[in-house]
Amino acid sequence: MSDAYQAVPIADRVWWVGAIDWSIRDFHGYATRQGTTYNAYLVQADPVVLIDTVKAPFMDEMLARIASVVDPAKIRYIVSNHAEMDHSGGLPRAVEAIRPDKVFASANGVKALEAQFHWGRAVDAVKDGQELRLGDVTLRFLETRMLHWPDSMMTYLVPGDVLFSQDGFGMHLASVERFADEVPTDVLYAEAAKYYANILLPLSSFVTKLLARVAEMNLAPKIIAPDHGPVYRKDPGWIVKQYAKWAAQKPTRKAVVAFDTMWGSTEAMARAIGEGLAAGGASPVRLLPMHASHRSDVATELLEAGALVAGSPTINNTIFPTMGDLLAYLGGLRRTNLVGAAFGSYGWSGEAVGRIEERLKAMEVEIVADALKVLYVPDSSALDRCRALGSHVAAVMKGRAAAAP
Repeated sequence: MSDAYQAVPIADRVWWVGAIDWSIRDFHGYATRQGTTYNAYLVQADPVVLIDTVKAPFMDEMLARIASVVDPAKIRYIVSNHAEMDHSGGLPRAVEAIRPDKVFASANGVKALEAQFHWGRAVDAVKDGQELRLGDVTLRFLETRMLHWPDSMMTYLVPGDVLFSQDGFGMHLASVERFADEVPTDVLYAEAAKYYANILLPLSSFVTKLLARVAEMNLAPKIIAPDHGPVYRKDPGWIVKQYAKWAAQKPTRKAVVAFDTMWGSTEAMARAIGEGLAAGGASPVRLLPMHASHRSDVATELLEAGALVAGSPTINNTIFPTMGDLLAYLGGLRRTNLVGAAFGSYGWSGEAVGRIEERLKAMEVEIVADALKVLYVPDSSALDRCRALGSHVAAVMKGRAAAAP
C-alpha cells in the first residue's frame, strides 16, 4: 500500500484512520462549501478494533492509514456506530479485506446494515450500557437513538475517556488539521453551528436528554472523536456547551428576513422591514435573498435567531419556487421559539403571502403581525408600513428575549 496516507495518533493506542473529502459540496441538501472528513478510528487493544469505516470511494485511503500502524488483518473487531453510508459504505469491503471475527452494531444498526447491504452476515447486536473488554481496556456502548438515526450509538473507551460520538459533535470541514484546537475559532464555531442547524436541530430534545444522561453517568470525556470534522482534545467541554445552548433554542433579538423577488418590489419591502427591525432594537438583522443564498445558510442563521420574516412574490397563484423550497426545508428542521410575519408583492392574485403565513404557522412560528401585501411596486406609504412591521416584530422579540430564563 502507498505510504502517502498516514494514521494520526489522537490518544494512547488510538489512531485516526479516516479520509478527507475535499470536493463534496452538498450533503443531505445543505451546502458543504469546505468539504468534509469521514473519520474512522483504530484502537490498538487486545484484540485490535476499528471504530466505523468511511464512505465507499475512500476505502483505499482508510486501509492505507491503518497499514501505516498495523497490518489490517490484525483487526479482529469492527464497531459500526452509525449505519449511514458515509460511515458504513466501506464496511462490506472492510469485512472482505480484514475478515474480522465480529462486527458490532446496535440492534437497529444490525437491521439497517442488512437492509442496506443484503449481505446475510451475522452482526452482533450490543445493548445500551453493554461493555466489551479488550485486554486492559474496555469499550462501553451508549445507545443514542435518533441522534441522528434510529441505529445511532456512541462508544466510550476507558481508560483514556475517549468518546467516539459518531455524527454527534461533528461538522463538515475538510482539513489537514485533525484537532479542533488547530482550527481557527471562528471557523470551528461557524461549521459546528451549521452542522447542528442542518442535521441535529429537529432532534434537540434528544440532545438535551443525552447531555443529562452523560452527566448522570459521571462520564467526563477527555477526548471527543466525532465521525466528521476535527477531534476535540484540549477542551471537549466547549462543544458540549454549544450543543446545550443550541438545543435550548432560547428566543433572541436576532432577526432573519428571507425572501425572493421577481422585479425588485418584494426586495424593496424586505429592505424596509429590515430597517424597521434594526430601528426597533433587533440585532443582528440578516436579509437573505434566496436567489443569492442557500437554504442551509438560512437554517444556520435561524439557529440563534428569534424571528423569521418571510417574503415572496406571487407566481402562478403560489409561492415563488425558491421560497417554497426554503420553507419546506425549514419545516423539517422544526426550529422552535420563533416569531414571524409574511409579506410580498403581487400583480393580480396575491396568494403567496397567505400561503407563506400558513407555512409559518405549520412550523409553529408565532405570527405577531398581519400579513403585508403590496400591489406591484411599493410606494412610500407601503414602505412605511413595511418599516412599521419590522419595528413591531422587533418589539415583540425584545420582550420575549427579556423574559427568557
